[in-house]
Amino acid sequence: MEAPSRAWIIAGLLVVYLVWGSTYLAIRVAVETMPPFMMAGVRFLVAGVIMTAVLMALGKFKATPQQWAFNILIGLFLLLGGNGLVSWAEQTVPSGIATLVVSFNPLMIVAAEWLIFAFSKGRIGAKPNALVFAGMGVGLVGLGLLVSPSLYAEASGGHDPWRIGAIILACLAWTIGSMMVRYSKNPVDPFSGSAIQMLGGGVWLILFGLLVGEYGQAVWSAFSVRSIFAWWYLVIAGSLLTFTTYVWLTKHASPTLVSTYAYVNPVVAVFLGWLVLNEVIDRNTYIAAAIIIAGVALITVGKSKRPASVPEEKTTTTELAAIGADKNAAVAAPSE
Repeated sequence: MEAPSRAWIIAGLLVVYLVWGSTYLAIRVAVETMPPFMMAGVRFLVAGVIMTAVLMALGKFKATPQQWAFNILIGLFLLLGGNGLVSWAEQTVPSGIATLVVSFNPLMIVAAEWLIFAFSKGRIGAKPNALVFAGMGVGLVGLGLLVSPSLYAEASGGHDPWRIGAIILACLAWTIGSMMVRYSKNPVDPFSGSAIQMLGGGVWLILFGLLVGEYGQAVWSAFSVRSIFAWWYLVIAGSLLTFTTYVWLTKHASPTLVSTYAYVNPVVAVFLGWLVLNEVIDRNTYIAAAIIIAGVALITVGKSKRPASVPEEKTTTTELAAIGADKNAAVAAPSE
């Protein structure tokens, strides 16, 4: 397969930088009138059906029953655990704050790869160097500064610690799903894999929404026009465009390069939250943002200074999770 030009790589990065940063705002708008798990579940189910239909029409959809089962399980972690919890948290947490907390995810990725490196005796995974350690420490300081008002001054404007905790749990779920994909012994074609994950993740989210009683509480006629518009934006831009672009990038560009979206997304999300939703950006948020972004930047630079611990031919070409925050759609990360 011919390698894509640098221009295509840059274009793909710009899509991931800007669109995934904007999906936090779109989620925030969608959950204003839509139940979060139902909103996310139908979003990914619709996107998965569309992507599967397109791939089948092109004769490109290929997966064994074992690959179906494995990618449906990945959808549980990436989309229910990752995107679903972020959607729930954004009912009260501003979109800018949500994406800043999601920036904590690279620290979990580093720790997970280190554990895998240790247990595999260096065959797979990665051992962090001094710069990566420094980045982890800086990121933790920034996260603590961001969350501390929630712990001591919730009544006077701090963020709900339960919702902040849900986003951190979403990062953990995203990390587990990412490692499952990265080190899969039976990888599927990246586009077929992402379609199956969206289908499976959509079903997981819908079932969880049923379990917590969202459908009995939903007032369908109360869904606002802007929430519906935001939902369609998430389906088309967040899932079909950006998630597909992300999968393509992880196949054609280095994970270190792709992971740079982790510290661009927060800037985009904070700015859009202020511009569109009039979300407050105080001095504490500015300082925490700068510290978190500096920590993630140090991690990325540190990774670029060490040789890859896994030979190129042994790594899967379907790395859906770069070393960074999302998803999404996510999709998303835990975003997106």
